[in-house]
Amino acid sequence: MAETVTEAHAGDAFVAAAERALASGDISRISSAELERVMTAAVRLYAAKTEAEGEQPPVTPERVTPTDIVVTVSAMLRAAGMNIWDLSMWFRRGRAD
Repeated sequence: MAETVTEAHAGDAFVAAAERALASGDISRISSAELERVMTAAVRLYAAKTEAEGEQPPVTPERVTPTDIVVTVSAMLRAAGMNIWDLSMWFRRGRAD
């Protein structure tokens, strides 16, 4: 299927808005509802691509901090009603050790 310009650059507007909000310190520029909508879509797409194409980096390590990761993962686990034990059961799923 041919990729359209819109699909090729679908994240650009959100990324630019998020970077402006972070740079200005005015994080209220992105509503919580909009952030939830984007995060939900990104998580679902990442999971589908990983299942179909294999594990790939979900973030650019140089652009996020360990705190960013832990805050996000912790909130996602709570939102899904999961805990660290649940996470540990999935952590090595699909890996041959």
